[in-house]
Amino acid sequence: MRVLHRTGQWCPARQVGEVVAYDVRILPEYQVAGRPTVDRCYLLLDEAAQLTKPAVFEGALEGWWYVDLVEIERSGDDLIVHDLYVDLLFPPALNRYQVLDLEELGDALRDGKITAAQCADALTATQRFVHRYLRGAEEGPNGPSAAFPPAAVVELEQMPSFL
Repeated sequence: MRVLHRTGQWCPARQVGEVVAYDVRILPEYQVAGRPTVDRCYLLLDEAAQLTKPAVFEGALEGWWYVDLVEIERSGDDLIVHDLYVDLLFPPALNRYQVLDLEELGDALRDGKITAAQCADALTATQRFVHRYLRGAEEGPNGPSAAFPPAAVVELEQMPSFL
């Protein structure tokens, strides 16, 4: 199984349940001296989300999760990931989160880079992800909730490099 990353790299991947993990080399212009040069990304196939703990995050951001809302295209055993512009950023404690790049989603819709249906899917997937993984119990029930990160991600994190 392979995944086409937005950088144009075909990356080796492994699947556990509805989660696919793949390793991608960080492009030289984004590498940070003394830090790893590979990121492991996780595609939540049934949630239209891609998770990463970027190796380039240092200091206060180290260990934070970066979530891209994506569209996943299948072609045989290959997966092609299309960024849907909306991103989430949150620390390991999961006590808060940031929604990023909504203006990029709006620009993409206005400029015809995505359809209205893709925009609606991105917004729906964003809200579903927040409700499932990021809402606190004190905020009240709003659909099924799940532990973050999903168990399959934890299992895949432990595997050696795919490269």
